Amino acid sequence: MALLGDLIEKLQWLPGIGRKSAQRIAFYLQKMDTKRVQELADAIIRARTRLKECSVCHNLSEKSPCEICNDSGREKDKLCVVEQPSDVMVIEKTSEYRGVYHVIHGVISPIDNIGPEDLRIDSLIGRLKGDNINEVIIATNPTTEGDVTAIYIAKLIRPLGIKVTRIARGLPMGSDLDLADSTTLSRALEGRSEL
Repeated sequence: MALLGDLIEKLQWLPGIGRKSAQRIAFYLQKMDTKRVQELADAIIRARTRLKECSVCHNLSEKSPCEICNDSGREKDKLCVVEQPSDVMVIEKTSEYRGVYHVIHGVISPIDNIGPEDLRIDSLIGRLKGDNINEVIIATNPTTEGDVTAIYIAKLIRPLGIKVTRIARGLPMGSDLDLADSTTLSRALEGRSEL
């Protein structure tokens, strides 16, 4: 049981994986074909060793500058600021946004000892001074830390004369008004648009 216990413990290192999920995964891996388990392990090692931060936008990529920064078909005058590389993937899935990105790798969080100097905000401002950006879309998460970070970044950008916008927030599709909290409902009303 020492080997299984060790695997369960290591799986709990992953975000969002508690003991029960780790146990389920560990037992599932034991049932998987050995070849597939090896493919999974190889994919993890390849991604960990070959992915690097893009020198321009700080997204994860196999090369630097990344595919998005090198794509001549992108709208280079629009820049979307996101917290993590995973946010780029989510926005790209929509196929609605054709601009470029800047990943700041976190949010300002005094309780966690994370200040602006711990994020990729300085390189964002340097990039805005050097590139021909007309609009910065701030797409941090709708949390207290995300809002603080968005406000901080907007205050730095405004003196540069660049338009700063924030992604809209509100009620998700399919939800009921009576289940929404007052903050979400407030923001949905503020962000309303004409039909």
